[in-house]
Amino acid sequence: MVGESWIVDVLLDGDLDEQNMVLDFAKVKRTIKNTIDEVADHRLLIPTACSEVRWQQQGDKVWMDFSSLQGDIHLACPSQAFALIPCEIIDFDSVNAFLQKALRAVLPDNVEGIALTLRNEIHEAPFYHYSHGLKKHDGNCQRIAHGHRSTINIFENGIAAPKWDEYWAKRWKDIYLGTEEDVVNLSELTLSPQAKVSEETHYGFCYQAPQGEFQLAMPKSRCEIIPHDTTVELLAEFIANTLVEKTPQSEFKVIAYEGVGKGAISVKHI
Repeated sequence: MVGESWIVDVLLDGDLDEQNMVLDFAKVKRTIKNTIDEVADHRLLIPTACSEVRWQQQGDKVWMDFSSLQGDIHLACPSQAFALIPCEIIDFDSVNAFLQKALRAVLPDNVEGIALTLRNEIHEAPFYHYSHGLKKHDGNCQRIAHGHRSTINIFENGIAAPKWDEYWAKRWKDIYLGTEEDVVNLSELTLSPQAKVSEETHYGFCYQAPQGEFQLAMPKSRCEIIPHDTTVELLAEFIANTLVEKTPQSEFKVIAYEGVGKGAISVKHI
């Protein structure tokens, strides 16, 4: 389970409308962004045709089970936490087809063709994949399994320190960052009958948020437990504090990004 941050390029083809446009650019941006936000953004994308995925829904609650080489993953969450995509693997092509279908339903009839290009931001610096959930967030970040593909820039005593960039990129490669106060005994979770978990192999996470109750069982090998919320501001501070503990004679400046073109800075002085 990884977090991704994708850029979407859109090309529309069709007849001109009464304004002699295919579609007003302001409407293009608003309609497409709102649709993608609604059907995919901050949701866990599920390849429902994959033989390693099992899911069931009752009312607004969905139980999800994954068999993974990294360990099995189990969730019980409100349905809006997931995007069910009829494919065997989540990649650019399968998500592209899913989004095109959603967009065709909301764009005007004169728009005949929709071409989407999904791409990663080009990173010259090391980056990490992490997923997390923010139960106090009043938007979709409260969903327990969403995430980001982010760069990090660290300066030690005012000088760029690529060794520390690499260290955190490796430490948080395909990781789940769990908040300490959200950790619960696995016996407290109401997972599906297929869930095979033990306190030796899995962490249990559970919290109540405005959108409902979110539950997750993750392999311990794919988790790091953070002693506070996992907002990018607090993650930047956590990284800086950890580095000061490792090298107390140094001053650190941490620029931690969250997705494309946004993030937070933390500075720890000697």
